[in-house]
Amino acid sequence: MTPSLPLLAVTLLAAGLVRGPGPAVPPVNDPVSRPVPDPVTDVVEHVADHAAETYWTPQRMARAAPIGLLAGLQKITALPPAGPVLAPGPAPRSAVRTGVPATGVPGGTTRTRQAAAMPPVTTSGTHWAAGGSVTRTTGRVFLTMNGVDFVCSASAVRSANRDVVVTAGHCVKDGAGAWAENWTFVPGYDQGRQPYGAFPARRMFVAGPWSRAGNDDYDVGMVAVDDQDGRHLTDVVGGQPLGFDAPQGRRTYGFGFPADPPYDGERLLYCAGVPHGDPQGQTRDQGLRCDLTAGASGGPWLSGFDPGSGRGTLTSVSSFKYSNDQRTMYGPYFGSAVRDLFRGAERA
Repeated sequence: MTPSLPLLAVTLLAAGLVRGPGPAVPPVNDPVSRPVPDPVTDVVEHVADHAAETYWTPQRMARAAPIGLLAGLQKITALPPAGPVLAPGPAPRSAVRTGVPATGVPGGTTRTRQAAAMPPVTTSGTHWAAGGSVTRTTGRVFLTMNGVDFVCSASAVRSANRDVVVTAGHCVKDGAGAWAENWTFVPGYDQGRQPYGAFPARRMFVAGPWSRAGNDDYDVGMVAVDDQDGRHLTDVVGGQPLGFDAPQGRRTYGFGFPADPPYDGERLLYCAGVPHGDPQGQTRDQGLRCDLTAGASGGPWLSGFDPGSGRGTLTSVSSFKYSNDQRTMYGPYFGSAVRDLFRGAERA
């Protein structure tokens, strides 16, 4: 049974996990515009505690709750539709189709069969079954915040130290509150399997506006992880390149492991479409039509994405949804503040 929004608000207030809204800004409605440049910001760094090797047992992973932080009742972070004031939306497409039909279906031309094998380029929620690099670089994050075990999504990225993971800020630090503990990245997670092992955090980075006030424009976290017996993260799984100050309004693929119903967090899903500015004017974020639920937070948004190779340029991460529009996921713009985060993380 999915709890109502007011109940979630009370629960998260009690746990100290509610974050305040960021400053109001004019909406960015021009689909190819660039937001106002980031103000001079700063990077906040944290030396991570090392999770005990025995902490994240399969049983504990299965019990971890998908993060769903509320900012009042205006914004939610990747939560599913809930509460009596919201009419239930249609079932996500991933509940009824995989988006990758079999290539051996009789009939039709070779060209038709090849086209049918490609995943949809516009979808609000489909299981990613096309393989490629994205299945290795995207993974689940398991963490403890204020004594509660949670789960998010994240991506390995190319970096000088070959150890950087990018996720949402609220999957690293609770705004002005606590840093995450027991933070561990599992790339290529698939229905309980950990084909590339697990990489615990050693240093964490968030922008000052997120650390001090939970400003949604800066809901980005970067983590430098430990190696595995001398093998760095991207030596094992590869990494997506990061892009900064990119033009907006380009087709984007957003990936993650949604864990609230109708999903269970066990498989990689994606949304794809053309993002738009925040019509409510509360952030400089871009919105993407997306039915993915809690647990997808921190998952990568890839532009210039090639479905054949599974490679693209990471230009945002899944951050939040508005409670009056739970079919649109918002992600922060990667400008100079995020570049500064990355520079710090790849030198760690």
